Amino acid sequence: NLMTRLSVLCLRKSKMQQRHRSSRRPAVPLGSRILTDPSKVFEHNMWDHMQWSQEEEENAKEKVAENSLVKVQWEDQDKYEREASKYWNEFYKIHKNNFFKDRNWLFLEFPEILPDKGKEELKPEERSSERTEINSTDSFSQRKEMFEEGEKYWKKNYGGGSTSVQGYVYNERQVKSLTDNPQGKNCEEELGRLESFPGSDATYRILEVGCGAGSSVFPILKVLCNTPGTFLYCCDFASGAVELVKSHSSYNSAWCSAFVHDVCDDALPYPFPDEILDVILLVFVLSTIHPDRMQVVVNRLAKLLKPGGMLLFRDYGRYDTAQLRFKKGHCLSENFYVRGDGTRVYFFTKDEIRNMFNLAGLTEVQNLVDRRLQVNRKKKVKMQRVWIQSKFQKPL
Repeated sequence: NLMTRLSVLCLRKSKMQQRHRSSRRPAVPLGSRILTDPSKVFEHNMWDHMQWSQEEEENAKEKVAENSLVKVQWEDQDKYEREASKYWNEFYKIHKNNFFKDRNWLFLEFPEILPDKGKEELKPEERSSERTEINSTDSFSQRKEMFEEGEKYWKKNYGGGSTSVQGYVYNERQVKSLTDNPQGKNCEEELGRLESFPGSDATYRILEVGCGAGSSVFPILKVLCNTPGTFLYCCDFASGAVELVKSHSSYNSAWCSAFVHDVCDDALPYPFPDEILDVILLVFVLSTIHPDRMQVVVNRLAKLLKPGGMLLFRDYGRYDTAQLRFKKGHCLSENFYVRGDGTRVYFFTKDEIRNMFNLAGLTEVQNLVDRRLQVNRKKKVKMQRVWIQSKFQKPL
C-alpha cells in the first residue's frame, strides 16, 4: 500500500544519506595541505602555501609586462569609470545569483566576523583557531563546478557624530551644509528630532561592502539569526545586486539592511552613524575601484568603525592567474585591467594594502600573501592563485 511504499522510500533515502556522510573525506587541518610530491598534484583540488620558483616569478612578470604594453584608449577608460555601475548591473542581470557560491570559508579565514556568542553557533569543523599564518580549507573555491564556471568566465572576459534626517544619518559637516542650503530648510524640524536607524538596537554590527548577490550575506545571516543583538548591513552600488539580496528567501530586515551605495562618493551618507561598526568586510571589492580613488574609500570606511573595530580584507594579489590571462588591449594602467564585460580589476601587493590602511589610521593585525595551487583533476589543469588577506583594527 501507499504507506508501505513511503516507508521504504524514506528508509532508502536515510541509508543513502548515511553512505554519503560516511564517504566524505575527513576534515583536513587548516593550512596543512602542502604539496611535497609533485606527482600527487592532482590528488586534491587545492594546495596551500605554494612557493614560487624564481623562474615562475620571472615568467609571471614577463606576462604582465607583455599584456600591459597596449593600454585602453583614454576615452574608453573614462567611459568605464563613468558607467561602472551599468557594467556591474549588467553582470548581475546576466548571472543573477548563479555565478558565485556561498562563501562559507569566511568563518575559517575571518572568525572575527562574529561575536563570541555567534562563534558558538558554528559547527566544530567551521571554527578557526587563532593563528598568525594564513590557513586553508577544502571549502574554499575548490568545487568542480566553480572551477569550470571560472574557466568559462575567464575565456569570455580576458580576451581570453550624527543626526538622522529622513532615514539617513549625517555628520556635523553635512548637517551644516544642509541647513545652510535654502532647499534644506524644510528639514530643520527633522534635524531637531533624532530618528532610529536600521540596526539601532543592535549591540554588534557588521557591514559588508560590495555585497553582490549575497554570497557572504547569507552564510553570515544563517548564524546571526541565532545570535541576539547582532545586525548586518550590506551595500553595493549595483542596484541589481541589492535587489537580488532583498529578493532572496533568507533575507530578513530584522537582522539585515541591504542598500545601494557608492563608496567612492565621500559625501554620500550611510544610513547609520559613524563609529558604530564592529566589523567591516571588504572582500574582492577594492580591486574594482580606480586606484586613484581607493585611499578615499578606505579613509571613509575607517570612520565607520568603532574603536577596536576590525576591517577584514581579501582581494586579488599581484601575478594571480587572472592577471596573467589578460590579453593586450585590456590594461587600463599599471596592474589595473578591464574585463570583456566592462568590469574592472586591480591586483595588489601586501605593501600597498599596508600603506593604504595605515594611512587611514588602522593598525595591522594580519597582512599576508596567500599563494595556492588550484587544479582541475578531470582536465589536468593547474592555476597559480594569489590573494592578499589582511586584518586591520581601529585603535582603542
